[in-house]
Amino acid sequence: MHRLSILNIWVDPVTKEEALEKVKYYLEYGTRPHSIFASNPEKNFSAPKDSLLYGTYKNADLLLPDGIGMVLAARILYGARLARVPGSEFIFDICELAAKEGSKIFVYGAKEEVNRAATETLKRRYAGLEISGRSNGYVKDEEMPDLINRINKSEAEILFLALGSPKQEKWFAAYKHALKNVKICQGIGGTLDTIAGNVKRAPKIWLNLSLEWLYRLISEPKRIKRQKVLPIFVIMILIAKMKSFFKVHK
Repeated sequence: MHRLSILNIWVDPVTKEEALEKVKYYLEYGTRPHSIFASNPEKNFSAPKDSLLYGTYKNADLLLPDGIGMVLAARILYGARLARVPGSEFIFDICELAAKEGSKIFVYGAKEEVNRAATETLKRRYAGLEISGRSNGYVKDEEMPDLINRINKSEAEILFLALGSPKQEKWFAAYKHALKNVKICQGIGGTLDTIAGNVKRAPKIWLNLSLEWLYRLISEPKRIKRQKVLPIFVIMILIAKMKSFFKVHK
């Protein structure tokens, strides 16, 4: 797998099945926490402004083609035909695998009631799934050693970070070396709200048309602040393609 550079960020050209094979490999042979983050156009603008965040993305073990923008950019720049692998869906594939393999899970993030409801939903959905520990996301810095101790004592091999970006990526960078048993660490943003039923995902027809971003914008107008960079991203991709074309044909 050759990681693709998309403007100022990267994406791994993997299918869901290939990504899951990597997770299986990490669980079987991993000796450290392996990070899984979502790659989308918004990260192209936010990550380079923060050296810690940028380095965490650059060194991530798996950057999922989460947004349709990254899929289209990869096609325009490299002719790569990727399919979306949304992080908000990939968590379910990992849970299904964990239930089969007997891998323990720790869930950290979101409000207490959301975290509790989401973990109970996951346990009901996947027979045999062992969530050996959980914590809401409101942990103070001075309480972090206790949280790390709880994660380690839970013997969880999989850690879901539901802190939102960039907080979850920075948390991983700061504490990855203290995690003794974790082999997979996925940043899942606000996915627990969806699992708990507090936030609705887009209807299937919107998902099939790769218009989840538009549905979420309509449902949550406050997201316009984040998504206003999308037209700029498109223009930058087209400019990059033109530069590449003229460089080859000059």
